[in-house]
Amino acid sequence: MAEIDNFLKSLQGETPPTQDPAIAALWWGGKRKWEQAHAIAQDHEGDRRCDRIHAWLHRQEGDLGNARYWYRRSGHAPSTATLEEEWHEMVEAFLMR
Repeated sequence: MAEIDNFLKSLQGETPPTQDPAIAALWWGGKRKWEQAHAIAQDHEGDRRCDRIHAWLHRQEGDLGNARYWYRRSGHAPSTATLEEEWHEMVEAFLMR
């Protein structure tokens, strides 16, 4: 859990704590920087983690059709959790893999 705590604390910084594209996209998403998170997710299309983040981002903007497409691409069922809960689920899943 220290890794998750460190990640959450890093949100106070200016740059993501890693070069891993999925973790960096999650970091930008956690900072409510949609454009930066989306650019990373889009640039890494085909990485299932980035595809799931891409789905979450489109869900966040209310584009549910596009979100469903990216959920399918990610192999993950569309989330029924709140956006914040889903973000935390992804942080835990991606950091603990």
